[in-house]
Amino acid sequence: MSTTVAGIDLTGIDLAALLPVALAMLGTGLIAGVMAGMLGIGGGIVIVPVLEYMLGQAGVAAEWRMHVAVATSLATIIPTSLASARAHHTRGAVDWPTVRTCSVPMLAGALGGALLAARSASALLTGIFGTVAVLIALKMLLPLDGLRLTESTPRGPIGAIIAAVIGAVSAMMGIGGGTLSVPAMTLTGLPIHRAVGTAAFFGLVISLPGTAGYLLAQPPVPLPWGTVGLVSVLGVALIVPGTIATAPLGARIAHALSRRALSAAFGLFLFVVAVRMLYRTFLAG
Repeated sequence: MSTTVAGIDLTGIDLAALLPVALAMLGTGLIAGVMAGMLGIGGGIVIVPVLEYMLGQAGVAAEWRMHVAVATSLATIIPTSLASARAHHTRGAVDWPTVRTCSVPMLAGALGGALLAARSASALLTGIFGTVAVLIALKMLLPLDGLRLTESTPRGPIGAIIAAVIGAVSAMMGIGGGTLSVPAMTLTGLPIHRAVGTAAFFGLVISLPGTAGYLLAQPPVPLPWGTVGLVSVLGVALIVPGTIATAPLGARIAHALSRRALSAAFGLFLFVVAVRMLYRTFLAG
């Protein structure tokens, strides 16, 4: 017999086990909001691993857990990015010339990345992300704040290619773009606080087309929890309130920290997540 709550199909899911899953998602939203506001990362880097684990507890097939986690994470980033970008904008920390230069190619890359990820093996995606993330984390952890590849954000074809790649990879991993765009912007001359604020806006640029791509996906197996394409409606509904509530708090924390402290916090968090991704890819089997 089919069991439906608020239009969400819960057939085959132990309702007694649903409460801890729901509470975990609510808590994840609170933490992700702080991280989004503080680091400009959209919260997805927190949401994806937790959501993947929770989907496993709910009985979602292993070969599709990562896809649903990534897609759902990206959908939650839409309102999170709005809240975070607004908080940073009120502090003058969004670099609008960079936004105007990078938004269109980043948007196109995000849509393409989402469509590609829906057809890719999760182990390949996590392996690539984990390797790149370790390198970025080391750069942010080490005292290399003065390191610059250029003194200003690249324009023209080179800038467009960089933005498109950031959009594509971010959409494939269910993250808001800050994981890649913050280091990219600091390496091209943008101060860390403005890079974090600008990355918060890029989360919106990436999450809108990326989510559209995942909504259009047609998985070959039935998925629970009222998913549309690869997006879990229940996951979005439980995570988003927490991210919206705590994103402004994260922004206040970011502007209270020194440039070195903010870089170190970003690098440490990213390193932990990268190690987890690599473990999952090569050892967890």
